[in-house]
Amino acid sequence: MRELPGWVRWLLVGRFVNALGSMAWVFVPLYLVSDRGLDEATAGSVAAVWGVGTILGNLAGGSVGDRWGLRPTLAFASLASALGCAVVPITPTGALAVVLFVMGALGGIGRPVSFALVTSALPSEDRRRASAWMRSVNNAGTVLGPPLGGLLAVHHFGAVFVIDALASLLMLGVVLLVVPATARATAPEGTPTRVLTALRADPRFVLLLLTVVVADTAYRFAYSAVPWQLEALGAAPWVYGTTISLNCALIVLFEPWLAHRLRARSPEPLIVAGFALVGLGWLVVAPSPAVATVLAALVVVTAGEMLYKPTATAHAADRAPDGMHGRYQSLYGAASIGGTVVAPPLAGALFSASPRLMWVVGGLLALAAAATLGLTGAGNDGAVRRVVTTRRAAP
Repeated sequence: MRELPGWVRWLLVGRFVNALGSMAWVFVPLYLVSDRGLDEATAGSVAAVWGVGTILGNLAGGSVGDRWGLRPTLAFASLASALGCAVVPITPTGALAVVLFVMGALGGIGRPVSFALVTSALPSEDRRRASAWMRSVNNAGTVLGPPLGGLLAVHHFGAVFVIDALASLLMLGVVLLVVPATARATAPEGTPTRVLTALRADPRFVLLLLTVVVADTAYRFAYSAVPWQLEALGAAPWVYGTTISLNCALIVLFEPWLAHRLRARSPEPLIVAGFALVGLGWLVVAPSPAVATVLAALVVVTAGEMLYKPTATAHAADRAPDGMHGRYQSLYGAASIGGTVVAPPLAGALFSASPRLMWVVGGLLALAAAATLGLTGAGNDGAVRRVVTTRRAAP
């Protein structure tokens, strides 16, 4: 981390505290039932709008950041998110869906903008490490935050939202006081202003996005297939909680180190290897599902995640035309969470038919993504980038 600029290190501290305090989304369904008196079905529907807002905010955030400036956009999102969290406890129940949607959208904006803010200001060789550190501090905060939120919720649920608001305000302070105003993407004359124009000139990046969606669908089996399989095997709920903690702990401990060690390697082979490990991890479970094999599979899948996620995040920044870092991070961010929509119903249908079939399909999805990206080759990669650069510089 010492090699990163000082403002990036402070931003990482802000991201950690923000992730540590951003515990409200974990407890919204429980809050709606216990404090607002909604039944579980209604609470689930109301809480779902948070997720919808997050996806839409993620898609829109990069475009807003490229136009307004990445730093002011992140500052605005942090301030508005703090205000949103603060008003939740006093919002009438009938209006909560609207407030939660706005809060989800603001949180979604922050992700691509913060990644674009860092990656666009750093040289290419530092982007993977910075992306890995960003993910690591987020995971560290996510590991520690929910237990603290649970302790607060015992006394008063409103405290969870107040802490979340304070964490957003701290992030706002870091952005305003530490991040330099020059740390933003610029758009020189001749740069394409429409993202579709840039994507048509870079079909390789479009292929990357499509394969990331497929691989992420397989990866997200960790959040649906794994708990169902563990429950079917008679494992207590804490076993699943331990698997998620294991995933986060491995990322915190090893992802920045791995990104540093592999910083000189070509990105696409690393992404392909990451996809393949995700696929192989689930195939480990298929022959004989057991608690031990599920835990072993999660370790393999986490290794794949550590390879492809920070590498692909940095690769999106490398491919972004000047002035489009935010939009490219939005596109990658949307692809990298695309599996949250597809994986649960797919895994559910497959699990009902055959648990072993579920693991085989999950594994083959990730291997198909690896094969598609790997076998099409990166030989034309440099040529594509030259085309993008040429068109960008054209008068």
